[in-house]
Amino acid sequence: MKILCAVKRVVDYNVKIRVKTDQSGVETSNVKFSMNPFDEIAVEEAVRLKEAGTATEIVVVSVGLSQAQETLRTALAMGADRAILVQTDVTTEPLAVAKVLKALVEKEAPGMVILGKQAIDDDCNQTGQMLAALLGWGQGTFASKVAPAGDAVAVTREIDGGLEVVSLKLPAVVTADLRLNEPRYASLPNIMKAKKKPLETITPDSLGVDVTPRLTTVKVAEPAKRQAGIKVPDVAALVDKLKNEARVI
Repeated sequence: MKILCAVKRVVDYNVKIRVKTDQSGVETSNVKFSMNPFDEIAVEEAVRLKEAGTATEIVVVSVGLSQAQETLRTALAMGADRAILVQTDVTTEPLAVAKVLKALVEKEAPGMVILGKQAIDDDCNQTGQMLAALLGWGQGTFASKVAPAGDAVAVTREIDGGLEVVSLKLPAVVTADLRLNEPRYASLPNIMKAKKKPLETITPDSLGVDVTPRLTTVKVAEPAKRQAGIKVPDVAALVDKLKNEARVI
């Protein structure tokens, strides 16, 4: 079974986000970028499925700037077999990415698509669901366990009330949650090997997909700073403030 993994290049989760002075977006100059953590979990799961003999090939895909090649090389170093960069300077939205992935699925014919449940830069949590709808495939979102068996896959989903297990007929779309696994660190030998693995660069136009943004960002602003707390001398003063100032009792 071939597995297609979608990965996104995002501002590293350890970086403190700063808003541009003109409030047009967040500052990306001289900022460290890395693979979206949830996508990293998705790649790790695909690699584990290959190590278990379930998968035969792992293809990683990214949509974005040419710098995303570095992100794809990281996925190749983790164990993916080859990579495809759909290069565009346009800021892509979830629906556009889903359409690009649909075109690649039709071209590559994978048995499963695995991607992160959401990206940490926009937190949309839409691409996987949109892709499944466009393909007409079953979807297992927020996966904390993936267990393929024959022509089906059992996906344990994290929901508000606990865990839910769904059985999907393959091919299917799976979105990875935080507790699915712990991604491995790429070793130096594998990083060197990744440089020789195939990385194909194409454009959205070659796939017949229009990635023109449908949304316009009006303004980006930091959240209001919280007011400093105060100390009260005793319980009576606390009750008085809760009753007369906060009016919660």
